[in-house]
Parts: sequence; structure tokens; C-alpha cells
Amino acid sequence: MGKAWHATKQFPWENARYVGGVENVKINITLRIYSQKWHVYAGLAIMNPYAREQIRQYAQSVTELFKLMLAGDHAQLTERVKKAGAFVFGGHQWAEIRLQDELLDRFSLGTKAETPLPNNHLSLFAMVDCWFQLGIVPYDHMICSTPLFRLWLGVTEYLFRKPALLDEALRTAVDDNSFRSEDFEFTFAARTWSECVTFGAFDHYQDRFESTQKFFESRFEDATRVGNDMIKCILAASAK
Repeated sequence: MGKAWHATKQFPWENARYVGGVENVKINITLRIYSQKWHVYAGLAIMNPYAREQIRQYAQSVTELFKLMLAGDHAQLTERVKKAGAFVFGGHQWAEIRLQDELLDRFSLGTKAETPLPNNHLSLFAMVDCWFQLGIVPYDHMICSTPLFRLWLGVTEYLFRKPALLDEALRTAVDDNSFRSEDFEFTFAARTWSECVTFGAFDHYQDRFESTQKFFESRFEDATRVGNDMIKCILAASAK
């Protein structure tokens, strides 16, 4: 996501369609990662064979879902996304969704639009599809999960366990072209990161990471403060 926003020269918190709810989590995860040293995530990605496999599959899932969006194939996109969602979330139905609107809306770097703008959430669709394709149920691995992983899992659960929101995102993916340039850049970024990791290209990884880090660095202080508060609240909510 960070590379896509960088490529389109967007600070997402300045764009109303990226402010509020799920978007707040995406922005804060992105800025939290880019506020760290490049080698922290490079080592985790490149040196861990299981991470390499998941990154490769994630890039493939992004690409295949994006192609369905471009083809306008709402039926096949919906079938694939909902099948993946049933696999990941079907056996984990709590009485309430652990992340609520008021919690997600509380942590924003920008001003929320009066009327929420739809997004196709390609990044979240692809994450759940990736888990499904690899036969991974993330809830089975919570004992060794990081705060960022729990944040990412929480926001995907939020999307997939709200049928109306999920259906809106699927319709937007096919019918609304306003995100197409960002979706293209996101797909390209996912594939390029995957190639960096597959070929063990630490130098290329560093160059890509640090160029985007420089683009966002003016907001790291605010993002770290807001992100820390968000993680504390979300982890507390997840523990209930």
C-alpha cells in the first residue's frame, strides 16, 4: 500500500476516501512499518522460507483478483472471495465482531468525510485469499502473532463479517473505476516486492523501502503516537 501511495504521490490521510474505519488501520499499519529500519522487515521476509511462500502467494492473489476486477466478473470475484472468507472465518464466529466502528474511527490522521466513500479493499481480499490458497487459518497461530498481525487480522475480520460492507466492496471492485490507478500500482508493488524477496535482493529491497520511507517520513511522529494508541485499544478489544 505504501508503494502504491508513493507511486501516485498521495498522502492518504489528505484524501477523504482513505480516512475512517478500515482505512485508518491501513494507513497506520503502513506508516508504522515504514517508520522502522529497512532491514527489520527485509530479514523477516527474505530469510524465512515460509514468509517467502506467503509473499509469493499474496502477490499472485492480488494479481488474479485484480484481473477479475478488470474483466468485470462480479460473479467469479464474489465466489472466490466469499469461499476464502468462509474458510478463514467460518469456524471462528464470535457473538460480536471484535473491532467496532467507533474504535476504528477514533484513530485518524485526517478528516473523515460526512458520507463514507466505498473502497474495493483489494489488499484485504488478497490477504484472505492468500491464507485460503495456502490452507492457513490465522487463528490457529495466534500464540506467536505480533501486534501488527493482530491488527491486520482484526480489520480483515471486520470486513468479512459485515455482509453489507463486504458486498459493497465487491460491487465497488467491479463497478467503480475511481481506484483503478491505485489498484494497478498496488498490484505492481505486490509483484515487485515478491520478486525482491524471491531473489534475495537485499539491496533492491533497501532502495525500494527507503525511497518510500523518505516520502512519508514527515508524518512518522504523529503516526507512531496514533498507531500506539490504536494497537493498545485493538489488542484490548481482541482479548475480550
